Amino acid sequence: MATRAQIALNPSTERPAAGFNGYIMLLLLAVAIAAMVLGFVRLTSDDRGPLTMIALFGGALAALLISCGFYMLQPNQAAAITLFGAYRGTDRTTGLRWVLPWMMRKKVSVRANNFISERIKVNDLRGNPIEMAAQIVWRVVDTSQALFDVDDYKQFVRVQVEAAIRTIGSRYPYDDFEHLEVTLRGNHDQVGVELRGELQDRLAVAGITVDECGFTHLAYAQEIAGAMLRRQQAQAVVAARKTLVEGAVGMVEMALAMLSEKNVVELDDERRAAMVSNLMVVLCGERDTQPVVNTGTLYT
Repeated sequence: MATRAQIALNPSTERPAAGFNGYIMLLLLAVAIAAMVLGFVRLTSDDRGPLTMIALFGGALAALLISCGFYMLQPNQAAAITLFGAYRGTDRTTGLRWVLPWMMRKKVSVRANNFISERIKVNDLRGNPIEMAAQIVWRVVDTSQALFDVDDYKQFVRVQVEAAIRTIGSRYPYDDFEHLEVTLRGNHDQVGVELRGELQDRLAVAGITVDECGFTHLAYAQEIAGAMLRRQQAQAVVAARKTLVEGAVGMVEMALAMLSEKNVVELDDERRAAMVSNLMVVLCGERDTQPVVNTGTLYT
C-alpha cells in the first residue's frame, strides 16, 4: 500500500477508497422506501401534517440518493473512485458496495491476462531477418496508474510487448554455430528472463506487472530460411565428419599399437601406410566395403 509521501509525490499512486458496505445501505434503502410508502398512505387518508410530508418526500429523496450509489465488485476486480475528475481512491472489497452518488466509479479487472503477440520481423544482432512472437501473462497492480497515467492500458501493453521483442531480438544473434555466444535459439531461458525484465521496466509506468513470458515463435524469415537451412545442414555434415574422422584415427592408432605390441606382424613404413589407408577407408566410408584378396605380395 502506498504511503502518504508516495501519494504526495505521485498523485496517481493507488490508495484505498472510502467505500461503504452495500448491504447496510440496502437496509437503509428499505427503511427509506417504507417511510415513503407510509407517508403516501397517510397522505391518501387526508393526513397532510408535517410528519407525513417529511416521511413522503424525505423517504423518496433518500431512496433516490441511496439507490444511485450501489455497485458490485467481483473477485479480482477493483473500482477507481473519482470526484469531479479528482482521484479519490480504489475500492478492492468484493461484494455489494456503496459510495456517494456524485462519485464516479470505473471498474478495472486485476485478474491475470494472457496475451500472444503477432509474428514480428526483426533484424538480429548480425542483421539477419528473423520472425518472433511472444506470450506474456500480465495483470494490473496499480489501478490508478493503469487508468490515469496511460490512455488505454491494454493497447499500451500490446505496443510495449512489440517494442520489447524488437529490442531483445536485435540484441542477440539468432544462432551461433560455434556455440560461443548467447543466442536467441540456444538460450531460451536466459533471453526469456531478459525479455521479462525489459517488459517490467516498460509497463511499470502503467501499473502493470508481468508474471510470465516466453517466445511462441522464433525462426528465420522466409527470404533467408532456405539458405540458412542449407548452412545448418552443411555445418552438421562437417561436424559429423569431424567426429567420424577423430574416431577412425583413434581406432587406427589402437589397431597399430596392438599389432606391434603382440608381434602379430612386422610392418615397415610402406605397409603401415597401406594399412592406415585401408582402415581409414573402411571406417570413414559411407558404404559397406568389399574385401579384395591379394594373392601376391604388397610389392607385386
